[in-house]
Amino acid sequence: MNVDHEVELLVREIKRLGKEGANGKYSVTFGVLFNDDQCANIFEALVGTLRAAKRKKILSYDGELLLQGVHDNVVVSLL
Repeated sequence: MNVDHEVELLVREIKRLGKEGANGKYSVTFGVLFNDDQCANIFEALVGTLRAAKRKKILSYDGELLLQGVHDNVVVSLL
């Protein structure tokens, strides 16, 4: 898969799993994304796709690299 396509899929999954805030933007915690069975089947490298989307300024989260367990409560927000 190409990166742009995976980023589009990631946006769709964040909207499916996340909640829409008062600002109209969706957000979800990394733990919810990482532990979701559908996401696990779609993304071979979820962390890499998150980093690519962050570089493209499609989403934001604190830190550079998210690790399962340690960063489960980090909020990932669509921009």
